[in-house]
Amino acid sequence: MSEPDSLVTDSLVPDPLLIEHVSLTLPSSAGPVEILRGLDLRVGAGERVALVGPSGSGKSSLIAVAAGLERPTGGRVLLFGKDLAGLDEDGRARLRRGRVSLVFQGFHLLPNMTAEENVSAPLEIAREAGASAIAREWLDRVGLAPRARHYPHQLSGGEQQRVALARALAVRPRLLFADEPTGNLDGANARHVAELMFELTAMTGAALVLVTHDEALAGRADRQVRLRDGRVAPDLQTSA
Repeated sequence: MSEPDSLVTDSLVPDPLLIEHVSLTLPSSAGPVEILRGLDLRVGAGERVALVGPSGSGKSSLIAVAAGLERPTGGRVLLFGKDLAGLDEDGRARLRRGRVSLVFQGFHLLPNMTAEENVSAPLEIAREAGASAIAREWLDRVGLAPRARHYPHQLSGGEQQRVALARALAVRPRLLFADEPTGNLDGANARHVAELMFELTAMTGAALVLVTHDEALAGRADRQVRLRDGRVAPDLQTSA
C-alpha cells in the first residue's frame, strides 16, 4: 500500500474538500489582520467551483488554507476526509501527493528543465512507471508535443501555462486548485488555457476550485462562490 493510501481511503470519501468555520489572522506592522472570518465551503467530487470577489476578499488565502499550505487560525479543513490539523507539514505533503495539484498565475516551471521534464517531475516523485511517456502524452493533450524539449525561456506565456496545466493534471489528481491561472495571459491565450482546464478536468474527473476575476471564466463553473471581507456572501452564491 502506498503512503498516501495509508492516510485515507479515497473510495470512502465522496467530498474532496470540506471547510468549516475557518478563520485566518495574520500579523502585520499595523497589527493582526483578519483574512478569513468563519468561512464554510464544501466541494463535491468532480465539482467545478469558482471563487470570485474583489481583491483582498480572501480568495487566494482560502486556496492556501484549503491546500494545507497555510494553517488556519480557527475552524477545520478536511481534505479527502482527513483533518489537516492533525498532520504536520510532511503529513500534509503526503496527503496531497497524487491527489492535489495547483496551478498559479505565475507558471512556476523549473527553468533548467525542459517542458517534458517539468511535467514528468511530479510523476517521478510519485514513482509512476513510464513518467516520460505520460509527460509526452499530456503535452500532446495541451498541444505542445513539438515543444517537449524546449526550456521555459523558449516558450511563450501561454505555452508555459499549458505546460503547468499538463504537469498539474498528469498525476490525475482528485482536486485541482487554480489561482488566477489566466491572469498573466492575453485574451486568446487565456481562452485557450481556460478551455483546456475545463476539458481536461472533466476528462479526469478532478474537482476544480478556481480563483478568478474573469466573470466569463467563472460562469463556466458549476457553482460560483463570492467572497466578501473574508466571508462567503450567501446571497451571491450561484449555480451555473
